[in-house]
Amino acid sequence: MSERKVILAVQNITKSFGGRKVLDGISVEIYQGEIFVIMGGSGCGKSTLLRHMIGSIKPDSGRVLFDGKDLSKLSEAEEEKMKRRFGMSFQSSALLDYMNVEENVSLPLSEHTSLDPKVISIIVKMKLGLVGLQGFDHLMPSMLSGGMRKRVGLARAIAMDPEVVFYDEPTAGLDPVVCAVVDKLIVDLSKKLLLTSVVVTHNMESVFRIADRVAMLHKGKVLEIGTPEQIKNSKNPIVQQFIKGEIEGPINVIEE
Repeated sequence: MSERKVILAVQNITKSFGGRKVLDGISVEIYQGEIFVIMGGSGCGKSTLLRHMIGSIKPDSGRVLFDGKDLSKLSEAEEEKMKRRFGMSFQSSALLDYMNVEENVSLPLSEHTSLDPKVISIIVKMKLGLVGLQGFDHLMPSMLSGGMRKRVGLARAIAMDPEVVFYDEPTAGLDPVVCAVVDKLIVDLSKKLLLTSVVVTHNMESVFRIADRVAMLHKGKVLEIGTPEQIKNSKNPIVQQFIKGEIEGPINVIEE
């Protein structure tokens, strides 16, 4: 069996804000084609780690390699080219309320390519079809449900045919049924489009529905990395308390 390719490698990164260490020597490797979930409580460093992975902030020490290249050492042109290989699905969907669905999804294509508007329109319709929103292209965001807004955000994230898609709390604020729909969509898109997916979440049901591997963060460190089954069977009391949502245990709820 051939070795799996590491598409994204975080190597011993640290990051402090205002004297507070948010990331403390974090190292993870993400394989091409997998769904890698980063979970942990509020303030554990999940979103900060995600921002390092997409290159929007630089570590105080350590490095992030994408396809073997250090993100912090790229020229402006190289960075722009590299980021076209990323897609980002934001927690709030981040849709522009004064643009309709088609205009929102077409934004990356309009800004980063010189494609003819008619070609862009065809691509947008294809992407909306992939997320189950055929015929919704002329609706305004205010006319959409929370779940539909999330799906428009997903369509925009895959507009440029990225290799890696990052999801920041993709099911936040959704009811359990819509959560399941969004989770299925993440899995389906990953398989159909051969994507690598990096998902930040604290929704335990989502974690165990979608993940190939999971990293548990706590106080800026990686406590454990493994398959969902390995995480479920972890001997670490912090991991067990978190996945079971128990009040009693080593996690100090007041501190957290």
